Amino acid sequence: MSLAIFDLDNTLISDDSDHLWGEFLVEQKLVDSDEYAEANTQFYNDYCQGKLDINEYLNFALSFLAEHPLEKLHQWRDQFIDEKIRPLVLPAAQQLVEKHRAQGDQLMVITATNRFVTEPIVELFNIPNMLATEPELINGRYTGQYIEEPCYQHGKVIRLENWLKTNHQNLDNSTFYSDSHNDIPLLEQVSHPVAVDPDKQLNQYAIDKGWSIISLR
Repeated sequence: MSLAIFDLDNTLISDDSDHLWGEFLVEQKLVDSDEYAEANTQFYNDYCQGKLDINEYLNFALSFLAEHPLEKLHQWRDQFIDEKIRPLVLPAAQQLVEKHRAQGDQLMVITATNRFVTEPIVELFNIPNMLATEPELINGRYTGQYIEEPCYQHGKVIRLENWLKTNHQNLDNSTFYSDSHNDIPLLEQVSHPVAVDPDKQLNQYAIDKGWSIISLR
């Protein structure tokens, strides 16, 4: 059984769920609008440029989760998924996932965005395995901290290696689809790296390496 791995943001969906969640919080007036919006945009720009301080960003992104009970968080998240995410699901991405499922491949999403935001998005694709940045949850309340290695850049490689060992799997004939140069460390690990509507840096890297380049838009 081969592993088919998908990045989430700007790969299976046509925008970045992490950044959109921040914008949603601003729109709903759940955070200090001007200050939060400015920081949210700056962090996203840093990510796109490959210079994001992941620890600083997670302190920012996860602090909101720690300020509210789970019930309210889930209500807001349901609204976010319905209003912001469902329209961004790419039909061609769904078809690609189903193609791999029909081939008998094991399906996985691996994403830097935290599990609270991404879990219901991955469920839209009925993908059973997910590796994401893990917010710490104690006694039914988020702490604002995270556990395990953040699932970002080389951290994706570390998290996947741990998963492979735990599940007695390997990367023989594996495929990874991603849009971002931040995922080059993991793209280099798989048998079939595929750049999906890639950013400028990944596009050039894929050309130089002779990797497949596709569009799901």
